[in-house]
Amino acid sequence: MTQNETNPYIDNYHHTRIAVVGAGHAGIEAALAAARLGLDTVLFTLSLDAVANLPCNPSIGGTGKGHLVYEIDALGGEMGRAADACTLQSRTLNTGKGAAVQSRRVQADRRRYHAYMKHALEMQSNLRLVQAEVVDLLTQTNEGDRPRVTGLVTALGERWACEAVILSTGTYLDSRVFVGDVNYPSGPDGFLPARGLSESLARLGVRLVRFKTGTPARVRRASIDLDALERQPGESPTIPYAALTDDEALDGGEQLPCHVVYTNQTTHNIIKSNIHRSAMYSGAIHGTGPRYCPSIEDKLTRFADKERHQLFVEPVGLDNEEMYIQGFSTSLPTDVQLQMLRSLDGFSRAEIMRYAYAIEYDCVDPTQLDATLRFKSIDGLYGAGQFNGTSGYEEAAAQGLVAGINAALSLSGREPLILERSSSYIGTLIDDLVTKGTNEPYRMMTSRSEYRLLLRQDNADLRLTPLGRQVGLVSDEQYERFEQKRAEIDAECARLRSTHLSPARVNPFLEARGEATVPSGISLADLLRRPALDYESLALLDPDRPTLSRRVRLTVEVTVKYEGYIKRELAEVERHRKLEQKRLPDDIDYLSLAGLRLEAAQKLHAVRPLTVGQAARISGVNPADISVLLIYLGLK
Repeated sequence: MTQNETNPYIDNYHHTRIAVVGAGHAGIEAALAAARLGLDTVLFTLSLDAVANLPCNPSIGGTGKGHLVYEIDALGGEMGRAADACTLQSRTLNTGKGAAVQSRRVQADRRRYHAYMKHALEMQSNLRLVQAEVVDLLTQTNEGDRPRVTGLVTALGERWACEAVILSTGTYLDSRVFVGDVNYPSGPDGFLPARGLSESLARLGVRLVRFKTGTPARVRRASIDLDALERQPGESPTIPYAALTDDEALDGGEQLPCHVVYTNQTTHNIIKSNIHRSAMYSGAIHGTGPRYCPSIEDKLTRFADKERHQLFVEPVGLDNEEMYIQGFSTSLPTDVQLQMLRSLDGFSRAEIMRYAYAIEYDCVDPTQLDATLRFKSIDGLYGAGQFNGTSGYEEAAAQGLVAGINAALSLSGREPLILERSSSYIGTLIDDLVTKGTNEPYRMMTSRSEYRLLLRQDNADLRLTPLGRQVGLVSDEQYERFEQKRAEIDAECARLRSTHLSPARVNPFLEARGEATVPSGISLADLLRRPALDYESLALLDPDRPTLSRRVRLTVEVTVKYEGYIKRELAEVERHRKLEQKRLPDDIDYLSLAGLRLEAAQKLHAVRPLTVGQAARISGVNPADISVLLIYLGLK
């Protein structure tokens, strides 16, 4: 057949149903979710070597972020499984505080994590992984002048027809790297930037903003005197992220230690005398940086009274000699970076393998999205991850999972998945973004939620696995484990409440621990509620207790110990749920609604909230404005 002959089975387009742009943590979860829900999906990446890259800290989890990883797993996502398979060290942060703010963090082997995720994508049915740069979106106008995505174009001129596009471009979109007075177009880690797509989005009327982030230098392990540093070992036993990872899977193996070092006055003098050479302070960078992960220059400026700053020296991999200096992010020139490092204890012979840099990139104003992460003004277009103005691998993966689920549900004619704030940190994250927006890279923290005691790490599966099962992402094996865990928790909580001990038996135990004795019988549950006692310590009084997994024991302890507080928080959820269930019509003309203040009308018109509850969280909307909405709905 010659080129001029017509083949009815071939046209100028490749075809798929869902296209995902960017194979970072958001794009991976989006593509896997869509494909696992039966939709033909293509995942585009600038480089196959950049799939699941960890360009900043080689870790998964952390304060608030660990909660997200457990929630991703509970819904059927992949991040927790990958992290468990690639763990170098595991620690639980905030162990001296309450259960609500304790968060797991693991050091991950960077290369193994990339290989694990790339292979998971390659082996997934309904999914194609394609190395190509997407430079343009194709749309057609529907009735009412509303555009709909119909496809995309790559830098090689290929055209792909599709019904939905999920943009998860991370920090690559028109990105630029800065080191001192040197700057050039580049993605993270020397990968190519994404060029052209920003212009395509601007033509569609998408509002873009400019953010920046940064990363510290990587130092050769052998050039650091680790014996001069404070050693930080991992913890064991630990509870894995994934429900399908057995509790004992991470026990017994050798964990690589991290180390702690501190800046000193010499370090500070070097930075201060060269701060005018920093890209951040020379005026070269215009993007807004992350408040909660500042550069070392920012730290010295904002916390001028501090005599030293804590830094963490973290391994990048088992078969890798690079060490990551957490907390030492900078955009100072290379000669200053070396001086700074060599001023630290144990770093007098430090050799830099990768220099620190700042990176500036385009992202979207997330108030243009709804709670499904779909653009309100462009049908079939979704955003996820740092493209939506967030910071961090975990926040990205959580959004990618939700975007992938909702794109697949929409094309399958099913109801969308909208997570309430009271259900999850993922719901809190998305609600914050689409309702309030962000003027800096958004980072998840436990303080973001008003329901922290309900949204713990240990009960993420109890909260979200039924939803994941309903959507279709939770396997039979995972759901069977979930049901068994839930039954064991219920049975053990009931047993603790119903098992009573006599004063003769319990008082010697209490006296030995300096605890107040009891005049009459007391239940094991009431003993467990005492702050000085825990589930393990009660084993001496409870020799016939059942053999339970660490996961079950932890949830039982927290459920019983904080039962009164949990009940109060649940009552608060119900009180607010009434507003969350009051849906607002899509066609309300807020600008013409009598009684609304001008600021409130403009904010409501821009955000287009789904419910009265969401409207109440918009900055600039006050209780009087909510009363107007309730009167309009005939509910007051």
